[in-house]
Amino acid sequence: MCGSIGTRIRKYLDERRNPRTRLVTKDGRCNIEYGNIKYSKHFAFLADFWTTLVEARWRFVFFNFTATHTLTWFIFGLLWYWIVRNNGDLTWQNPSPDHTPCVWGVAGLTTAYLYSLETQTTIGYGVRALTPHCPGAVALVTIQAVLGAIINCFMCGVIMAKISLPKKRAKTISFSPMAVISPRNDYLCLSIRVANLRKSLMIGSQIYGKLLRTTTTQDGETIIMDQVNIDFMVDSGKDNLFFICPLTLHHIIDKSSPFFEVAVDTLHNQDFELVVFLDGTAESTSASCQVRTSYIPREIMWGYKFLPIISRSRDDKYRVDFSNFSKVVPVATAHCAYCFHNIKGHHHHSREGQDNPGFEVIEITESQDATKM
Repeated sequence: MCGSIGTRIRKYLDERRNPRTRLVTKDGRCNIEYGNIKYSKHFAFLADFWTTLVEARWRFVFFNFTATHTLTWFIFGLLWYWIVRNNGDLTWQNPSPDHTPCVWGVAGLTTAYLYSLETQTTIGYGVRALTPHCPGAVALVTIQAVLGAIINCFMCGVIMAKISLPKKRAKTISFSPMAVISPRNDYLCLSIRVANLRKSLMIGSQIYGKLLRTTTTQDGETIIMDQVNIDFMVDSGKDNLFFICPLTLHHIIDKSSPFFEVAVDTLHNQDFELVVFLDGTAESTSASCQVRTSYIPREIMWGYKFLPIISRSRDDKYRVDFSNFSKVVPVATAHCAYCFHNIKGHHHHSREGQDNPGFEVIEITESQDATKM
């Protein structure tokens, strides 16, 4: 156990000493920032204010919700104060006993604010009430009621749209933290595993990958994020996956694959990032969503395969054992793709080594002059 903890500590320190910049984090967030945007371009976010509000953080949504209602209550409270002041209803104006107010119970700025709040939220305590003797007051209560309903519908729509964002559905789709390379059906494959944690299906699921790396063209131009397509497939094909249970997806490493020149001893020295995308439509909401993750060289294990995850129970049901979702076991694998395809029998190379048939065992007698340790 102490050795395992020491290995983890050394691995953590090595990762801190040799950090790798990744474009997409393991949970799908993009590590990118924009700079030198012209000031006038920021007004485009105000023009598309609906998307801006939906994509805002929850703290800003709640702040906007509270500020919008409080501000409208206060503004209409000032308008109600102005109406009752012009009508002479305030206490300091000393109205006559037979005076007919515009609003019963409004005698100052505080009560005007409370009446505005009660009107817009349709509370109606009964202490403050509108009289029909002021046409301006009747028009103002109509405007406030309509505007209050519009604000409530808009803010509720923002909250509902934010709750039902498709990226929330993506939280229940999980990728294996590591990718593996091993032989499969006479092919050398890079494999990953993906699982849908809900029983509702993802309709029309498609998975594909992009290999991001820095390359230099023949003209000497350096391309920092050169993208190469990576195809993934299951046994039934690569289109419209039947995503009812966890799937193991494979990329065949052949001569057309960008991983063909990679070997087991050079893999972790490479500088690339494999970004994997899963597109689909949620069966329950019909909302399209995309799930992303990425793998860097140190997250790809050469010579391993995933443990089986699906079995059949005694009551004739299929059982998914998620404890084996990320578990791998070593398997005999060639140390490079070139050797796998061009050297006969090399794909049966054992990770523990193999016997040399030409090796001759001889007996060595101990010399009397040898020093014993």
